[in-house]
Parts: sequence; structure tokens; C-alpha cells
Amino acid sequence: MNNFGWYEPKTIEQASAAMKSDGALMAGGIDLLCMLKERLIEPKRVVNLKSVSGMRTIENGKTIRIGALVTPETIEGDANLRKRATVLAEAASVVASPQIRNVGTLGGNLCQRPRCWYFRDKDVFCLKKGGDRCYSVDGSNEYHAILGGGPCFIVHPSDLAPALISLDATVKTNTRTIKIDEFFVLPEKNVHAENVLEPGEIITEVELPAEWLDAKSSYVKVRERPSFDWALTSCAVAFKMNGSKVSAARIAFGGVAPIPWRSKEAEEELVGKEISESTARTAGRAAMADALPLADNPYKVELAVNTLVMAALQAVQ
Repeated sequence: MNNFGWYEPKTIEQASAAMKSDGALMAGGIDLLCMLKERLIEPKRVVNLKSVSGMRTIENGKTIRIGALVTPETIEGDANLRKRATVLAEAASVVASPQIRNVGTLGGNLCQRPRCWYFRDKDVFCLKKGGDRCYSVDGSNEYHAILGGGPCFIVHPSDLAPALISLDATVKTNTRTIKIDEFFVLPEKNVHAENVLEPGEIITEVELPAEWLDAKSSYVKVRERPSFDWALTSCAVAFKMNGSKVSAARIAFGGVAPIPWRSKEAEEELVGKEISESTARTAGRAAMADALPLADNPYKVELAVNTLVMAALQAVQ
């Protein structure tokens, strides 16, 4: 990798200014190190966000506020989150490996770049890096998008993002507040970015609203290896119940689209019904009705349906 400077700001304003002048932000540093080693970015300086005080706590109240520097390990181990936001604690428990869960951060998990092997290859000048084509269309695409793809067919790698969507979370930055449903952006809108953050904008915390705390919720991740791996498909579900029936639902998939994919079709199928394998499977098929798999990934359609079935049954067990 190229030489770079090291900057330790004392305030979020200093960190923001340094980023605007060709600086790369480091929180846990997991994805940043990969990007540097792969020469996908060559910043003049690395800006260490951990030198800024705060952003490391979970504040429990009517809502729950989680600092951007809180680790997945801390989220997984928080008793209040396990009880009141089960889906998020479960998602945190399957992020990467134990070592990475101890170092990575909530903000970094939401902002990590795609793991597409064409994007990660420094010698491939793909569409996302300013080229003129997405090589996955005619190339090897077994891990790529089946929903929301085009002109680029990446999938978003975050585990925490689908869980936060199911809880209707809000992302707070140093300049504004963003609903989680509006935080991620499809390639058709901006092929070079995966979220709406502007230069110098930094996530400071995520807030879980009271409305979806204590919902019946769960997260299921299907991967090739039971250790460190990204999702082939994943599903986060949250249900408000009226007796044995669903009164409201929020459902989001990972591993199937360039953004964490909320399925209002699946939600509508389950409202007013009891959760069973049959009703969950019908909802899963509704979620995948518009899927357009590539040559190597039709398996993802049925796998995503089954992932929803597992998550829904686990949530209400």
C-alpha cells in the first residue's frame, strides 16, 4: 500500500474536516485495511475516529441509542438489547468472526464496501470503480444480486443493517438525522456509493424507536461456512402481535440486493395472520416475486424464501 499520514482528531468537527481533505476514516479499521491493501483507495491520511471521545455507549431509555463505535460484541452481549431488540443482538452474534466482532464497529458495519470479487480486484476497472461495465453480468455471479440489481449487481455485506431496518432505526450523523430506510442507495441512483453520506459526514449513533422495541424479532443468516463468511441470504423480521396474529411487520433481507432489501410485499402477506411455515413461505414467495437471478445464482430465490421461513418461526417460538 502507499504511504499515508495518520491523524487523531479530538472532535467530530476535526474528523469531518480531515476527511474532506483526502482523508479516509478509520473506526474499527477492518474494511479500511482491506481497501488499503487492495489499493482500492490511496488516501493522503487515515483519520482515527477512535481518538474522538464518545460514541462508545448504549443508552437505554424510552428509545435505545447506540454509539457508532460500539462493537458487535458489545451489542450481542447487551442484556437489554437481547431482550428488547433480539433481532439486532442475533445479527451482531454472526458478524464475521469473534476477533472482528471485538474490533469492528456499528458504524463501520453499516458503511462497509461491497465484497464483489470484481470490485475488490485492483486490476479490474469495473462500473463501480468508474469503468464502463459490471463484469458480474456475464461473468461469475453466484454471490450477486437477485433483486434491485442493475447497472451494478453487488450485494450489501452488512448483517446489522437488515436488523436495524426491521426495527425502523434512525441513523444520526454529525450533520443530520436519516431514517434507515433512506440511508442506503441503489446503483441505479448512484453506482459509486452504497449510502447517502456526503463527504465529511460521519455516523455518530443509531437510535431504535420505542415503537418497535419488544417486538417479536429474529435474524437468520445462511452462509457457506459457519465461521467467518458473508451471507448468501439473510433475513431480519420484527412482528407486533395481537394475540397470536401479526398486527404489523417489518422484514428485511441481506445478501440478495445492492442494499439491505426491505420487503413490504412479505409484510403485507403476514399482517392479520398467524405465523406458521405455510404463511411464512407464502410471504417469502411474495418477497421474491420480482427476483431476476443471474446465470449462477437462481438458488438464492428459494434460499431467501427458506431464510424468511426460519426467521419468522424463530421469532415467535
